[in-house]
Amino acid sequence: MDVFLKLAMSVSVLGAETAEAAEKHGFGLNFDIFESNLINLSIVIALLVYFGRNFLGKTLGDRRAAIETAIREAEVRRKDAAAALADQQQKLAQAQSEAAKIRSSAEEAAKIARAEILAKAEQDIQRMREVAAQDLSSEQERVITELRQRVVALALQQVESELPTRLNDDNQRQLVNRSIAMIGGS
Repeated sequence: MDVFLKLAMSVSVLGAETAEAAEKHGFGLNFDIFESNLINLSIVIALLVYFGRNFLGKTLGDRRAAIETAIREAEVRRKDAAAALADQQQKLAQAQSEAAKIRSSAEEAAKIARAEILAKAEQDIQRMREVAAQDLSSEQERVITELRQRVVALALQQVESELPTRLNDDNQRQLVNRSIAMIGGS
């Protein structure tokens, strides 16, 4: 670790010197090996590669293992999700089938109930017609009876009013004799 700190400080010093040189002369290429610190940079890079190889290799290996583990877990979750999806799709298909059966049975029940209601309504209408016809007949008979009674009452009233004027003693005797003869002769 100490080596890395020293290397990092050296690189920062080199970066500062390079920045000062760029400010003085502007942008350009410097081919002087000692002035541009190519040797120092090569040494720093070589040391980083030599000492950092194990650290970087271990870090990259750990990272690779973590990625592989995450991929395997993702595959397992994907398979589980696919199985769960297939199961839910099967349940959905069963539910839709059951819903279709329920709908068809409800439609059949509605047709039967409609037919029963129509039949009952027809029976009620027929019964009402019969009751109305009976009521009409009984009302008609009552009216006819009442008219007969009125006619009889009017006829009796008329007969009673005319009877004293038409019936005298001789006529009464003839009527009584005829009646006796009819009773006696039968």
